[in-house]
Parts: sequence; structure tokens; C-alpha cells
Amino acid sequence: MQVAIVQMCSSDDLAANLEHARAGVREAASRGADLVALPENFAFMRREGSPFPCAQEPEGELVRFLSEVAAESGLWLLGGSFPELIPGDSRVYNTSLVFGPDGQEISRYRKIHLFDVDLGAQSYRESKHFAPGTETVVAPTAFGGVGLSICYDLRFPELYRALTDQGAQYLAVPSAFMPQTGKAHWEILLRARAIESQSFVIAAAQCGQHSRDRSSYGHSMIIDPWGRVLAQAKDTPEVILADCKGEELERIRREIPALTHRRLGSPERGRPGSGA
Repeated sequence: MQVAIVQMCSSDDLAANLEHARAGVREAASRGADLVALPENFAFMRREGSPFPCAQEPEGELVRFLSEVAAESGLWLLGGSFPELIPGDSRVYNTSLVFGPDGQEISRYRKIHLFDVDLGAQSYRESKHFAPGTETVVAPTAFGGVGLSICYDLRFPELYRALTDQGAQYLAVPSAFMPQTGKAHWEILLRARAIESQSFVIAAAQCGQHSRDRSSYGHSMIIDPWGRVLAQAKDTPEVILADCKGEELERIRREIPALTHRRLGSPERGRPGSGA
């Protein structure tokens, strides 16, 4: 499978962001991609603490846009993420969608782990504006299961273990990593998730300066189950591609069957002390 990532530097200009996303998907399709991934908040990067003018109904404009782009290009589309309205709640979900080549929505994931941190003088409280999702999701595709996650989820390996238990062979991590944490942790965590899950990792990222007070690390990556970086973007908008060979995943899982050697928390054995 030819996998592509559209790395973006989204702003608070919704129309411009959508045009850049469409152009990136078209470029990826023209270069032979079978599956294309967009980054977190591809349609709108708000200033920290500002409202969500593009928060969407579950079947709103952005969902229709992603469906149209997937059908227009005839490929599988990992739709990054967007803020999804929650009836009766002032908060939103951070939601990621997968679409088939016919434009049909295949799967929907709502980010589970929220970024509530204190980094020196900077504090971030995603839980003030976002509600956490509760369900792990693996999207069925023609190439295998794609386990869905978003940005801060990357720091929780138990999520990816659950996704492989559900049949994931690819792990999607649309993100907008901060430069400070990105330099220290982005590649290390992505490669670790690939190695321990023996899965391809597709990490589409935001990059550059979005506004006066917000920037992202970039360096989108496609990583194989051995932990090798097959393709990596820099810190500017671009489209990257890599050939993700299913037979390579099968070989690695066969030669080092670590997923079947688990002694703690495996589906077959249950949790320690459970009697299973």
C-alpha cells in the first residue's frame, strides 16, 4: 500500500485550510497513493483559549468535505481531526474519521486522552474545552485494520496494545505536537509504538507558525513495524509517501512473535491475579 501524509500549517482561515488539504490529497493521489492522512485540526488551528468557530455537527460541513475529497480522489482518507459538537455540552470532542474510496464514512474515533499539562510558564487544559472519548476504534480497510488515535494519545502505550488486540496493523496518529515536546519525544514515541505494536505508524502532523502564539513541530513520519522511518517531512508543508508492504509486517510478526508471547495483560491470559 502506498501511504501518503499531507503535512499542513493550518491557520484560522477555514476556507484556505480546506483548499490546502484538498490540494495535498490531489497531489498524493497523482503520485499513486492508496491511503492519505491529514493532521489534527487540519481545517482550523485556533489560538490557545479561543472558541471553536468551526465546531461541527456529527454530519456537518467538514464531514461532507472529507467524504467528497475521498470520493473525488478514489482513495482511503484518514481525516485528521476536527471539533465535533456534543448536544447539551459546551465542550466538543476531538474527532477523527476514516473514509473509503467511495466517500463513505468507515469509522469515527473521539480522542480519549486530554492534554492537561504544565510546561514551565505554559499551561494547557484541553479538558476545559474537550470531552474525552471512551472507545478504542480500528477502522477496517482493504489493506488491514487501522487503529485510530490523536496526538497526546501517543504517550499511552496501553491504547496501542488494545488496538493491536483488535486487529490493527496500521496506527494513525494525526497530531499538532508542540515544538518543545516534539524535539524531545515525537520520533522516539512513534518508533516505540511501531516496534512494540509491530505495526506501521502513520503520523500526520501540523507544522510551522499558525499564529503569533501557536506553532507546531512538524516532522510527519511513516514508520514500519521494525521501527524504520520510511518517510519523514521537515518543518514546512509538504506531501510525503512511503510503500508499506503487508508482507514485511507479516514477516516481522512471524520472526519475532512478541504479540503472542505476552505474559501480562494478554487477551488469552487475562490480568495477573484474575484467574483467567
